[in-house]
Parts: sequence; C-alpha cells; structure tokens
Amino acid sequence: MQSLVLPAKTKLVKLDIQKKGELVGYIDGAGDVIPESLEQIGYKVIRIDPNELNAASLAKFDAIVLGIRAYNTLDILKFKQAELLKYVENGGTLISQYNTNRGLVLDNIAPYKLELSRDRVTEEDAKVEFLNPQHPVLNSPNKITQKDFENWVQERGLYFSDSWAPEFTPILEMNDSNEASSKGSLLIAKYGKGHYIYTGLSFFRQFPDAVPGAFRLFTNLISVGE
Repeated sequence: MQSLVLPAKTKLVKLDIQKKGELVGYIDGAGDVIPESLEQIGYKVIRIDPNELNAASLAKFDAIVLGIRAYNTLDILKFKQAELLKYVENGGTLISQYNTNRGLVLDNIAPYKLELSRDRVTEEDAKVEFLNPQHPVLNSPNKITQKDFENWVQERGLYFSDSWAPEFTPILEMNDSNEASSKGSLLIAKYGKGHYIYTGLSFFRQFPDAVPGAFRLFTNLISVGE
C-alpha cells in the first residue's frame, strides 16, 4: 500500500498498487503532470530531450512515455520516430498518449497502421467493457476491475483510434449514452521484442485528481514488458 500526495493538493490517497520496473523516460508534449505523478508512486522519471534521443540511450528505460499531443507539437519526432521504434523492437515499451488527428508531424505514429479519429467519451462514468480480460495489461502487476474506473473526472478519454492493423489488440470498449461504442481507447501491439501502446484515456486529467484506478492501470502499461 502506498500513499500519494500530489503537488498543490491537500488530498492524501492510499493506493493499493504494485509496480514493476523503476526507470521511466518522458518526452514532453503539450504539457501534463505525468512525470510528477509517476514520481509520487515511486518511479524515477527522466525527461528526455527529443533532439538527442536514440535507441542506444533509451535502452536503459523500462518504458518511454510521450506527453499528450507529442506528435502534434514536436516536429523533431518525424526524424526520431525510427529511433523510438528501434527501442521498442529491441524490447522497450513505448506509451503514446492522445494526439489530435489533425496536424500530426508524420503520417503514421505507430509501427503498424493506426488511424486517429475524433471519437471520445465525455461521460466520466461511462460503462467500460473489458474486451480481453486475460490480457496482461489488465492483470499484472495489478488486477484491473470495474472499481478502477470509478470516480474518474471530466471524461474517459478523447481522440481514440477508429482503425488499426490486426497486430493491435483493443483492450477496452466504451461509449457515451446514445452513442456508438468505441474500442480504440487503449490499443497494444507487440513489435519485435517490445510493446507499442496508444491510449486516448485521459490519464492527464485523472492524475491531478489522484484517481487510484488510473494510477493502477498506467502502472500496468509501464509494466507490460516486464
């Protein structure tokens, strides 16, 4: 059991959370509190200058996290994408948070076909279905249940994918009331020895509000290759 106290918050949250790995690399996008939040639960997070990244220097990290809208805001990624994918191919885990489907700096942000849409779920209490309940990301090191989707704030997520290659496994399905369901909020693909993850889930909104289930799920994303 760990305690979580976020900056500028008086909230003290007891987290029943397990984690694997220790070192996370973070590449800034449009701005979020992911690094500070992960440090609060015991990770060492190092911010990476995207101009200097290469697969060899990334090898030490248990996972690399891209900040929100990184592929919209960092032109350099069009030249560094090959290094990121080489890191994955060599056994790393790359977590790409949401990007808008307009203004991407390269045609495809993933190792396989992955198309982004404007699909989103704005109801923070929208029902969540587990499409692949036996997938490791829902089971290790934390067993993810419906309870982990309680008390989310503002929304479930945004800019989900609506079309992807068969190499991707969709994990969750959700929808707003009277809207079509979406399976593109969390997609995971094996690439070489590692994993590429795209998620439109709004972790960047949940972490400042210390939502326990969001921390538990994100920890599983980081740990998927361990």
